Amino acid sequence: MSIVTNFPLSEKSVEEFVRLLLPEGIGKDIKGEVSYSQDRIKVSVSIDGKVAFLEEENLEHIVEDQGTIMLKGALLKAYGKMYPWGSLIGVRPTKMTRRFLQMGFSKERVEKLLNNMYLATKEKIDLIMKVIETEEKLLNKQAMNMYIGIPFCPSKCRYCSFASYEIGSALGRFYKKFVETLLEEIKLVGKLSEEKNFKYESLYIGGGTPSTLTLEDTERVLKAIHENIDLSNIKEFTFEAGREDAITREKLEVLKKYGVDRVSLNPQTFKDETLKNLNRTFDRKHFDEVYRDIKELGFILNMDIILGLPEESVEDILNTLNELRKYEMENLTVHSLAKKKGSTLYRESFEESEVERVLVEGEISKIIKEKGMEAYYMYRQKNSLDWGENVGYSIPGFESRFNIEMIEENQQTMGLGGGAISKSIHKETEYIDQIERLVNPKDPALYIAEMRDRHIKKIKFFS
Repeated sequence: MSIVTNFPLSEKSVEEFVRLLLPEGIGKDIKGEVSYSQDRIKVSVSIDGKVAFLEEENLEHIVEDQGTIMLKGALLKAYGKMYPWGSLIGVRPTKMTRRFLQMGFSKERVEKLLNNMYLATKEKIDLIMKVIETEEKLLNKQAMNMYIGIPFCPSKCRYCSFASYEIGSALGRFYKKFVETLLEEIKLVGKLSEEKNFKYESLYIGGGTPSTLTLEDTERVLKAIHENIDLSNIKEFTFEAGREDAITREKLEVLKKYGVDRVSLNPQTFKDETLKNLNRTFDRKHFDEVYRDIKELGFILNMDIILGLPEESVEDILNTLNELRKYEMENLTVHSLAKKKGSTLYRESFEESEVERVLVEGEISKIIKEKGMEAYYMYRQKNSLDWGENVGYSIPGFESRFNIEMIEENQQTMGLGGGAISKSIHKETEYIDQIERLVNPKDPALYIAEMRDRHIKKIKFFS
């Protein structure tokens, strides 16, 4: 493939776009040309004997790589492709859209841009606008959030690329030392936070599977947090219990004792065979017992499901959606499967199951309405189903601030534990933030060896 244009662009970005959304264009030569007329910009493209163009108002002074964006849209038009999200992949649509609104663009003008320049459908544009409406009520740039990563799991799900290692694997032998190191890091971060007068609004313990911690270590970690971190500004405290095979009533009681108010219980699918093939154990009877315990103890509950798991039919997906009706939850997150490079499934090059979009999305809409929920955060991923997105739904008033702030990259983040990412945010322009990241090692052995040195870097990072 050769890409020849009269304007600068990222060839790698265009090649990735073709690979994901235009497989019939792989290896084909592309020629692009940009021209200007008053306040308009026109990008034409030719590929494989096909020609198309896009024309839009010239926003190059505020839209980075507008020519590349429009070239991608023109490529879709050349092949007659009509995707619900148009050319939007690998971006945070809400963050981009919020920036336009902050610049003073009217809602109508922004919607027109999303449709004309990115070829997104009205359905997806409405979703973006609804999410932004909710986010604006909760975003708080003056506060911070804290994330603590526990990089262990009972087993490694084949679709997972997160920082997680099987507790029974060779790296499991570092578990005890990992906990001791994490307790030390909590103390160090507590001192730093006090010196800097950091105000934490949300605290999220994720992973991995945090409930892989033993009952004793769960209490030790939570106690250390309370003894070292000022929680007076905390508005939500989340513990991602996630898998029923790692949670007990006793652990839930400890979480409640130390102020955790949100937990996850994530079936992903209710088809046992699928979960078994994905290396994820599942006991429906115990799942229901854990669910009852969560409700009795008064936690805010989130459940996750994944659409497009390998070998699942539309009927399987609809069955999972129907099973959700049996559970009362305040939050529901619906993921479209993404083939992530760090996952086993990516290496095996599996084929995604065909999902009949209208049927599945229609059923999701029914369930959301029945449960009185509304969309409150969303993001897109590269390599996901071409029509899909990850959407968090919630009963109004039970939205997760942490989820919103992380997706919008609006608050600074203090990251502790395995694979945790600290983020420092500085204003670059009136509407664009510069985001710097400091990453803790994923590997438990490296985390143990490097935590103190990383903390010294963290002190400088947050200065």
